[in-house]
Amino acid sequence: MLDVAVIEEPAAAEASLDPIRSRILAALAEPGSAAMLAGRLGLPRQKVNYHLKELERHALVELVEERRKGNVTERVYRATAASYVISPSVLAAVSPDPARSPDQLSAHWLLALGSRLVQEVGALLGGASRARRRVATFGIDAEVRFASAADRAAFADGLAQAVAALVSRYHDESAPQGRTHRVVVGLHQIPAAQPDSPSDTRPGTPQDGDAAQQEDQR
Repeated sequence: MLDVAVIEEPAAAEASLDPIRSRILAALAEPGSAAMLAGRLGLPRQKVNYHLKELERHALVELVEERRKGNVTERVYRATAASYVISPSVLAAVSPDPARSPDQLSAHWLLALGSRLVQEVGALLGGASRARRRVATFGIDAEVRFASAADRAAFADGLAQAVAALVSRYHDESAPQGRTHRVVVGLHQIPAAQPDSPSDTRPGTPQDGDAAQQEDQR
């Protein structure tokens, strides 16, 4: 079982988004039969069998064992991955394009970069899986709390300069055996938990004044 699988086919994406099928996928993190799933999910076995066949058809679940019980053969399935991500390539005609309107201060552009990241890394994973090879990647995930919007802007400027310096130092356009890599760095506020009531102003929840100040200092 893969840790993460990227869904690139529209039909497979549609199958995974069905509420019952998504519950079946979650339940099949551990192998199970239709009878076991029916009892666990409170669904008729016939309905579970139908959805299992659809999930198997799109390679979202796989057969791991067949058990003979009298005159009945019990088929045991498991999900092909612990979790799934739907690639933007599923909506290729309307997927965001970072080249369309690059703007380092635009949240929409950051989403476009993230969309391209999922699409490209998903394609790499698919090819590597078929070739039984690993993908060479690197990631950094960190949290930083800024005292002010001015500090955030200074941090972003320093980060941009540091990345530009590293790219300039190591980029070799003429390397005959070189492989081009993409570097994506993003900075965004972590969304706060939804308040229980309109009067809830827990720490970390942006208020109107804060949002206005942040917009002024972009």
